[in-house]
Amino acid sequence: MKATAMAHPIQGLVKYHGMRDHVERLPYHDSISVSTAPSHTRTTVEFSMDYDEDTFVVDGEELEGRAHERVEAVVEKARSLSDAAHTVYPVRLESENSFPTNVGLGSSSSGFAAAAMALAEAAELDASMQEISAIARVGSASSARAVTGAFSQLHTGMNDEDCVSRRLQTDLHENLKIIVGLVPYHKETEDAHNEAEDSHMFQARNAHIHGQIAEMRDALREDDFHRTFELAEQDSLSLAATTMTGPEGWIYWQPATLAIFNRVRELREEEDIPVYFSTDTGATVYVNTTDEHAEYVEEQIADCGVSTSIWEVGGPAKLLDDHLF
Repeated sequence: MKATAMAHPIQGLVKYHGMRDHVERLPYHDSISVSTAPSHTRTTVEFSMDYDEDTFVVDGEELEGRAHERVEAVVEKARSLSDAAHTVYPVRLESENSFPTNVGLGSSSSGFAAAAMALAEAAELDASMQEISAIARVGSASSARAVTGAFSQLHTGMNDEDCVSRRLQTDLHENLKIIVGLVPYHKETEDAHNEAEDSHMFQARNAHIHGQIAEMRDALREDDFHRTFELAEQDSLSLAATTMTGPEGWIYWQPATLAIFNRVRELREEEDIPVYFSTDTGATVYVNTTDEHAEYVEEQIADCGVSTSIWEVGGPAKLLDDHLF
């Protein structure tokens, strides 16, 4: 009745924007990402008749409102798939993040992925990673890719059989280092997704994205670092263009964000260092480079006045023995 799981957050490489179904969180198109480590979320869930109601706690704070509703959706998805009698009891879910949240580092992806993995175990589901990715997806579409980990693709579709995440084969994880340039500016990704369709750039992005997905898959298959992360950099700009031209004109980038962009391009163009920037919906920047150049690149990014850390590729969500409660 109790289970604990861990998952790593994702860096979007070809990102999704907008959802054709906001309840099941079915995106309009495929998306590709890479999981990042050692950043992670650890989550424990327990179904028990000792609890009065479903309770969800993240980093010591009990969830309310929309945050509670999103976790409840994942819980109910797991319940609906289970034959175990104890899943009718209330559930307690506690989650802890090892990294800052709501700053563009994908905490919702690791959070819902860890929750889905733990729920599947506690609900005694005999579920594949693809099936668990469909459970996580109803909390956050990006979390489906955090379930399968490393380089993964979420396939679009109208049901749980089609809209699942699968791993992509590549050896780029062996040499990839990700410098995180932390720009602590709070944001709400869901707001941007909700109004994406109202941007005049949305249809243009949708028409373009299928070719971007095909190119990214090919680049990963060929272990082509430059092509992979050049595409990711381009997609970051495309995503931001769509976000900024929605009704609310969301602008998440901050001066430090742009300073990092400029420094990355200087390193690439003037010093011939293999380095590319990437952002999701937020101000924090992922700087993708190789192991050989990681420490030097981190120094250069830190000079932009931000705190930095060096991350690497993370694996799939997994079960743990040590519970949070």
